[in-house]
Amino acid sequence: MFSVLDSQLGQHTTYPTRYDPALLFTIPRSQNRAQWSSTLPLYGVDIWTGYEVSWLNAQGLPQVRIAEFSIPAESPNLIESKSFKLYLNSINAHVFETETQVLETLEQDLSVMVGAEVNVRFYSVDQGLPLGQLSGECLDSLPITITQYTPTPHLIQRSGIQGQSTWYSHLLKSNCPVTGQPDWGSVSIEVRGHLPTPESLLAMIVSYREHQDFHEHCVESLFTELWQALEPEYLCVFARYVRRGGLDINPWRCSDINEVSTWTTMPRLARQ
Repeated sequence: MFSVLDSQLGQHTTYPTRYDPALLFTIPRSQNRAQWSSTLPLYGVDIWTGYEVSWLNAQGLPQVRIAEFSIPAESPNLIESKSFKLYLNSINAHVFETETQVLETLEQDLSVMVGAEVNVRFYSVDQGLPLGQLSGECLDSLPITITQYTPTPHLIQRSGIQGQSTWYSHLLKSNCPVTGQPDWGSVSIEVRGHLPTPESLLAMIVSYREHQDFHEHCVESLFTELWQALEPEYLCVFARYVRRGGLDINPWRCSDINEVSTWTTMPRLARQ
């Protein structure tokens, strides 16, 4: 049985100075998903952004890039974040002949660990990734009273309206299940079919404030709660978390496999 206590998470760590893919530690997705129906239409991708990616070129000169990692949500495993940071740190003193060799190495190591094809893209630190704002209706100024700070069943209420709408909030917060450190994020929710009341949607988002779980699990829990409460025609939940230790995690989950690629249209946020 998997235990996060077997990982480097929450442990005193000696940072590696040699390339070592064995530093990567995986978490089976099945343990979190076992509580849900196998017919849940859950598709998506986990987008990680790495800001501390560096290696040595053939002349020993350090190279730096911003990296974007795309891990399919259907992969059997996800990567534990601290092990990901240690792994990326392990290439800092490693010599690669070409940038293509770096990309191929990262894609191969990560794909083997998660059990699915991982895509890696590099951006120059001058170019970076474009920033923008989430579209839709912001929920954060709704005049509601909050009483629940852990996920609570039946918070979501139907509005009695059918249609299509998109909401977003910057009030998503959860905590690391081992260290207790806060994970801050913004979340976008698109629904087609039975629509929720905006007030209940905001209450559900805020209810994760004291919840301890991984980023990916939190987004999948939000998705599942909404799907079960609304039985919509289409649902998409996308969270952009604030970086910690040079990495941010941005899980995207939707009910239509044909829509998965549309995550590329979602802007990065100034808080990231």
